[in-house]
Amino acid sequence: MVTKSEEDQLNRLEAQVDNAGGGAWEYLCLVRKLKVRRPDKVLKHGLAILNDSKKRSALGTEEWTLCEQVAVAAMDCQSLDVAKDCIKVLRKRFPDSKRVGRLEGMLLEAKGLWAEAEKAYSSFLEDNPFDQVIHKRRVALAKAQGNITTAIECLNKYLDTFMADHDAWRELAEIYISLQMYKQAAFCYEELILSQPTNPLHHLAYADVLYTIGGLENLQAAKKYYASTINLTGGKNRRALFGVCLCTSAIGQLSKGRNKEDKDSPELQLLAVAALEKDYKQRAPGKLPLLTSALKSLRVSS
Repeated sequence: MVTKSEEDQLNRLEAQVDNAGGGAWEYLCLVRKLKVRRPDKVLKHGLAILNDSKKRSALGTEEWTLCEQVAVAAMDCQSLDVAKDCIKVLRKRFPDSKRVGRLEGMLLEAKGLWAEAEKAYSSFLEDNPFDQVIHKRRVALAKAQGNITTAIECLNKYLDTFMADHDAWRELAEIYISLQMYKQAAFCYEELILSQPTNPLHHLAYADVLYTIGGLENLQAAKKYYASTINLTGGKNRRALFGVCLCTSAIGQLSKGRNKEDKDSPELQLLAVAALEKDYKQRAPGKLPLLTSALKSLRVSS
Protein backbone atom coordinates (compact mmCIF):
# COMPACT_ATOMS: atom_id res chain seq x y z
CA MET A 1 0.00 0.00 0.00
CA VAL A 2 1.35 3.41 -1.00
CA THR A 3 2.04 5.80 1.88
CA LYS A 4 1.17 9.49 1.82
CA SER A 5 4.84 10.48 1.53
CA GLU A 6 5.37 8.05 -1.36
CA GLU A 7 2.30 9.39 -3.17
CA ASP A 8 3.53 12.96 -2.66
CA GLN A 9 6.95 12.01 -4.02
CA LEU A 10 5.35 10.41 -7.08
CA ASN A 11 3.15 13.45 -7.73
CA ARG A 12 6.09 15.83 -7.44
CA LEU A 13 8.16 13.77 -9.86
CA GLU A 14 5.21 13.52 -12.25
CA ALA A 15 4.78 17.30 -12.23
CA GLN A 16 8.51 17.72 -12.82
CA VAL A 17 8.44 15.41 -15.84
CA ASP A 18 5.34 17.07 -17.29
CA ASN A 19 6.69 20.60 -16.86
CA ALA A 20 10.41 20.25 -17.50
CA GLY A 21 10.61 17.00 -19.46
CA GLY A 22 13.42 15.60 -17.32
CA GLY A 23 13.38 12.68 -14.90
CA ALA A 24 11.10 10.46 -16.98
CA TRP A 25 13.08 7.29 -16.30
CA GLU A 26 13.17 7.98 -12.55
CA TYR A 27 9.42 8.51 -12.64
CA LEU A 28 8.81 5.23 -14.47
CA CYS A 29 11.06 3.37 -12.00
CA LEU A 30 9.11 4.82 -9.06
CA VAL A 31 5.79 3.82 -10.63
CA ARG A 32 7.09 0.23 -10.88
CA LYS A 33 8.50 0.28 -7.36
CA LEU A 34 5.26 1.51 -5.79
CA LYS A 35 3.16 -0.79 -8.01
CA VAL A 36 0.73 1.99 -8.87
CA ARG A 37 -1.14 2.43 -12.13
CA ARG A 38 -0.59 5.62 -14.10
CA PRO A 39 -1.07 4.11 -17.58
CA ASP A 40 -1.47 7.35 -19.53
CA LYS A 41 1.71 8.85 -18.08
CA VAL A 42 3.65 5.58 -18.38
CA LEU A 43 2.61 5.23 -22.02
CA LYS A 44 3.54 8.82 -22.85
CA HIS A 45 6.92 8.95 -21.11
CA GLY A 46 7.82 5.32 -21.80
CA LEU A 47 7.25 5.66 -25.52
CA ALA A 48 9.27 8.87 -25.56
CA ILE A 49 12.25 6.90 -24.25
CA LEU A 50 11.72 3.84 -26.43
CA ASN A 51 11.39 5.97 -29.59
CA ASP A 52 14.63 7.80 -28.83
CA SER A 53 17.47 5.49 -29.90
CA LYS A 54 20.02 7.29 -27.73
CA LYS A 55 17.92 7.13 -24.56
CA ARG A 56 16.87 3.57 -25.31
CA SER A 57 20.42 2.29 -25.75
CA ALA A 58 21.45 3.99 -22.49
CA LEU A 59 19.02 1.75 -20.60
CA GLY A 60 20.97 -1.44 -21.27
CA THR A 61 19.02 -4.50 -20.09
CA GLU A 62 16.42 -2.21 -18.49
CA GLU A 63 15.10 -1.67 -22.01
CA TRP A 64 13.15 -4.92 -21.75
CA THR A 65 11.69 -3.94 -18.38
CA LEU A 66 10.48 -0.71 -19.92
CA CYS A 67 9.01 -2.55 -22.91
CA GLU A 68 6.97 -4.70 -20.55
CA GLN A 69 5.84 -1.69 -18.52
CA VAL A 70 4.76 0.20 -21.64
CA ALA A 71 2.96 -2.86 -23.01
CA VAL A 72 0.83 -3.16 -19.88
CA ALA A 73 0.13 0.59 -19.85
CA ALA A 74 -0.82 0.48 -23.54
CA MET A 75 -3.34 -2.28 -22.85
CA ASP A 76 -4.83 -0.23 -20.00
CA CYS A 77 -5.19 2.69 -22.43
CA GLN A 78 -6.53 0.45 -25.23
CA SER A 79 -3.53 1.31 -27.41
CA LEU A 80 -3.42 -2.28 -28.54
CA ASP A 81 -1.15 -1.73 -31.54
CA VAL A 82 1.52 -0.28 -29.24
CA ALA A 83 1.09 -3.18 -26.82
CA LYS A 84 1.36 -5.67 -29.70
CA ASP A 85 4.58 -4.06 -30.95
CA CYS A 86 6.16 -4.11 -27.48
CA ILE A 87 5.21 -7.75 -26.92
CA LYS A 88 6.54 -8.67 -30.38
CA VAL A 89 9.92 -7.13 -29.49
CA LEU A 90 9.99 -8.99 -26.19
CA ARG A 91 9.02 -12.30 -27.84
CA LYS A 92 11.84 -11.92 -30.35
CA ARG A 93 14.34 -11.25 -27.54
CA PHE A 94 12.96 -13.94 -25.18
CA PRO A 95 11.40 -16.63 -27.41
CA ASP A 96 10.70 -19.13 -24.62
CA SER A 97 9.66 -16.71 -21.88
CA LYS A 98 6.57 -17.53 -19.81
CA ARG A 99 6.53 -13.91 -18.70
CA VAL A 100 6.08 -12.76 -22.29
CA GLY A 101 3.43 -15.45 -22.65
CA ARG A 102 1.49 -13.84 -19.81
CA LEU A 103 1.60 -10.54 -21.68
CA GLU A 104 0.23 -12.26 -24.78
CA GLY A 105 -2.62 -13.63 -22.68
CA MET A 106 -3.32 -10.15 -21.34
CA LEU A 107 -3.41 -8.83 -24.90
CA LEU A 108 -6.05 -11.43 -25.74
CA GLU A 109 -8.04 -10.16 -22.75
CA ALA A 110 -7.68 -6.57 -23.92
CA LYS A 111 -9.04 -7.60 -27.32
CA GLY A 112 -12.02 -9.29 -25.69
CA LEU A 113 -10.94 -12.77 -26.80
CA TRP A 114 -11.99 -14.34 -23.52
CA ALA A 115 -11.99 -18.00 -24.56
CA GLU A 116 -8.54 -17.77 -26.12
CA ALA A 117 -7.16 -15.99 -23.06
CA GLU A 118 -8.64 -18.62 -20.74
CA LYS A 119 -7.16 -21.38 -22.88
CA ALA A 120 -3.73 -19.75 -22.71
CA TYR A 121 -3.91 -19.31 -18.92
CA SER A 122 -5.06 -22.88 -18.38
CA SER A 123 -2.10 -24.08 -20.41
CA PHE A 124 0.28 -22.04 -18.25
CA LEU A 125 -1.22 -23.47 -15.05
CA GLU A 126 -0.79 -27.01 -16.35
CA ASP A 127 2.93 -26.29 -16.66
CA ASN A 128 3.12 -24.42 -13.36
CA PRO A 129 0.13 -24.68 -10.96
CA PHE A 130 1.81 -22.22 -8.58
CA ASP A 131 2.00 -19.27 -10.96
CA GLN A 132 0.36 -16.56 -8.85
CA VAL A 133 0.16 -14.03 -11.67
CA ILE A 134 -1.78 -16.41 -13.91
CA HIS A 135 -4.20 -17.30 -11.12
CA LYS A 136 -4.89 -13.59 -10.65
CA ARG A 137 -5.30 -13.08 -14.38
CA ARG A 138 -8.03 -15.73 -14.36
CA VAL A 139 -9.81 -13.81 -11.62
CA ALA A 140 -9.51 -10.60 -13.65
CA LEU A 141 -10.76 -12.44 -16.73
CA ALA A 142 -13.86 -13.68 -14.91
CA LYS A 143 -14.61 -10.21 -13.50
CA ALA A 144 -14.18 -8.61 -16.92
CA GLN A 145 -16.87 -10.90 -18.27
CA GLY A 146 -19.17 -10.16 -15.33
CA ASN A 147 -18.85 -13.74 -14.10
CA ILE A 148 -18.56 -12.97 -10.40
CA THR A 149 -19.31 -16.54 -9.29
CA THR A 150 -16.31 -17.82 -11.22
CA ALA A 151 -14.17 -14.99 -9.86
CA ILE A 152 -15.09 -16.02 -6.30
CA GLU A 153 -14.33 -19.66 -7.06
CA CYS A 154 -10.94 -18.75 -8.55
CA LEU A 155 -10.04 -16.53 -5.61
CA ASN A 156 -11.03 -19.15 -3.06
CA LYS A 157 -9.01 -21.78 -4.90
CA TYR A 158 -6.06 -19.41 -5.09
CA LEU A 159 -6.25 -18.63 -1.37
CA ASP A 160 -6.28 -22.33 -0.51
CA THR A 161 -2.67 -22.32 -1.71
CA PHE A 162 -1.55 -18.72 -1.18
CA MET A 163 -3.16 -17.93 2.16
CA ALA A 164 -0.74 -15.09 2.95
CA ASP A 165 -1.79 -12.96 -0.04
CA HIS A 166 -3.39 -9.95 1.65
CA ASP A 167 -4.45 -8.32 -1.60
CA ALA A 168 -6.40 -11.44 -2.61
CA TRP A 169 -8.24 -11.59 0.73
CA ARG A 170 -9.12 -7.91 0.40
CA GLU A 171 -10.36 -8.35 -3.16
CA LEU A 172 -12.49 -11.33 -2.15
CA ALA A 173 -13.96 -9.33 0.74
CA GLU A 174 -14.86 -6.46 -1.59
CA ILE A 175 -16.58 -8.84 -4.01
CA TYR A 176 -18.60 -10.36 -1.16
CA ILE A 177 -19.61 -6.88 0.02
CA SER A 178 -20.75 -5.97 -3.51
CA LEU A 179 -23.01 -9.04 -3.37
CA GLN A 180 -24.20 -8.22 0.18
CA MET A 181 -22.60 -11.44 1.45
CA TYR A 182 -21.45 -9.75 4.64
CA LYS A 183 -20.71 -12.83 6.75
CA GLN A 184 -18.32 -14.13 4.10
CA ALA A 185 -16.71 -10.68 3.87
CA ALA A 186 -16.30 -10.64 7.65
CA PHE A 187 -14.38 -13.93 7.47
CA CYS A 188 -11.99 -12.39 4.92
CA TYR A 189 -11.30 -9.41 7.17
CA GLU A 190 -10.75 -11.72 10.14
CA GLU A 191 -8.03 -13.45 8.12
CA LEU A 192 -6.50 -10.07 7.26
CA ILE A 193 -6.51 -8.94 10.89
CA LEU A 194 -4.84 -12.18 11.97
CA SER A 195 -2.06 -11.72 9.43
CA GLN A 196 -1.73 -7.92 9.70
CA PRO A 197 -2.98 -7.01 13.19
CA THR A 198 -1.55 -3.47 13.15
CA ASN A 199 -3.15 -2.39 9.87
CA PRO A 200 -5.98 -0.01 10.86
CA LEU A 201 -7.73 -0.32 7.48
CA HIS A 202 -8.52 -3.98 8.16
CA HIS A 203 -9.96 -3.18 11.59
CA LEU A 204 -12.04 -0.38 10.10
CA ALA A 205 -13.39 -2.49 7.23
CA TYR A 206 -14.23 -5.34 9.61
CA ALA A 207 -16.06 -2.93 11.93
CA ASP A 208 -18.06 -1.55 8.97
CA VAL A 209 -19.12 -5.07 7.98
CA LEU A 210 -20.12 -6.01 11.54
CA TYR A 211 -22.12 -2.79 11.87
CA THR A 212 -23.89 -3.55 8.57
CA ILE A 213 -24.77 -7.09 9.67
CA GLY A 214 -26.27 -5.64 12.86
CA GLY A 215 -27.55 -7.31 16.01
CA LEU A 216 -26.39 -6.51 19.53
CA GLU A 217 -23.37 -8.84 19.57
CA ASN A 218 -22.10 -7.65 16.19
CA LEU A 219 -22.61 -3.99 17.12
CA GLN A 220 -20.61 -4.45 20.32
CA ALA A 221 -17.83 -6.13 18.35
CA ALA A 222 -17.96 -3.39 15.70
CA LYS A 223 -17.57 -0.76 18.40
CA LYS A 224 -14.45 -2.53 19.69
CA TYR A 225 -12.90 -2.65 16.24
CA TYR A 226 -13.71 1.01 15.61
CA ALA A 227 -11.95 1.66 18.91
CA SER A 228 -8.92 -0.36 17.83
CA THR A 229 -8.83 1.64 14.58
CA ILE A 230 -8.81 4.87 16.59
CA ASN A 231 -6.00 3.49 18.73
CA LEU A 232 -3.92 2.40 15.72
CA THR A 233 -4.31 5.78 14.00
CA GLY A 234 -3.64 7.93 17.05
CA GLY A 235 -7.25 9.09 17.18
CA LYS A 236 -7.15 10.59 13.69
CA ASN A 237 -9.62 8.38 11.81
CA ARG A 238 -12.90 10.28 11.56
CA ARG A 239 -14.77 7.33 10.08
CA ALA A 240 -13.91 5.23 13.13
CA LEU A 241 -14.89 8.08 15.48
CA PHE A 242 -18.28 8.34 13.79
CA GLY A 243 -18.49 4.53 13.89
CA VAL A 244 -18.20 4.55 17.69
CA CYS A 245 -21.02 7.09 17.88
CA LEU A 246 -23.24 5.10 15.51
CA CYS A 247 -22.62 1.86 17.41
CA THR A 248 -23.31 3.57 20.74
CA SER A 249 -26.64 4.84 19.44
CA ALA A 250 -27.64 1.50 17.88
CA ILE A 251 -26.64 -0.50 20.97
CA GLY A 252 -28.62 1.87 23.16
CA GLN A 253 -31.73 1.40 21.01
CA LEU A 254 -31.43 -2.38 20.95
CA SER A 255 -30.62 -2.83 24.63
CA LYS A 256 -32.96 -0.03 25.79
CA GLY A 257 -30.37 1.09 28.32
CA ARG A 258 -30.06 -2.30 29.98
CA ASN A 259 -26.68 -3.26 28.51
CA LYS A 260 -24.27 -3.25 31.43
CA GLU A 261 -21.14 -3.01 29.29
CA ASP A 262 -22.16 0.30 27.73
CA LYS A 263 -23.71 1.74 30.92
CA ASP A 264 -20.55 1.17 32.91
CA SER A 265 -18.07 2.47 30.31
CA PRO A 266 -19.31 5.65 28.58
CA GLU A 267 -15.79 7.07 28.25
CA LEU A 268 -15.22 5.81 24.70
CA GLN A 269 -18.17 7.56 23.09
CA LEU A 270 -17.45 10.75 25.06
CA LEU A 271 -13.85 10.74 23.84
CA ALA A 272 -15.04 10.09 20.25
CA VAL A 273 -17.47 13.01 20.39
CA ALA A 274 -14.83 15.31 21.88
CA ALA A 275 -12.32 14.29 19.19
CA LEU A 276 -14.85 14.93 16.41
CA GLU A 277 -15.79 18.34 17.81
CA LYS A 278 -12.13 19.32 18.12
CA ASP A 279 -11.40 18.17 14.58
CA TYR A 280 -14.36 20.07 13.12
CA LYS A 281 -13.44 23.23 15.03
CA GLN A 282 -9.97 23.10 13.47
CA ARG A 283 -10.83 21.95 9.94
CA ALA A 284 -14.41 22.98 9.23
CA PRO A 285 -15.78 25.32 11.93
CA GLY A 286 -18.68 26.29 9.70
CA LYS A 287 -19.96 22.73 9.77
CA LEU A 288 -19.73 22.31 13.55
CA PRO A 289 -23.49 22.99 14.03
CA LEU A 290 -24.24 20.16 11.57
CA LEU A 291 -22.02 17.81 13.55
CA THR A 292 -23.66 18.82 16.81
CA SER A 293 -27.12 18.27 15.32
CA ALA A 294 -26.12 14.86 13.92
CA LEU A 295 -24.70 13.71 17.25
CA LYS A 296 -27.82 14.87 19.09
CA SER A 297 -29.97 12.89 16.67
CA LEU A 298 -27.89 9.83 17.61
CA ARG A 299 -28.40 10.72 21.29
CA VAL A 300 -24.67 10.92 21.90
CA SER A 301 -22.99 14.16 22.93
CA SER A 302 -20.24 15.54 25.13
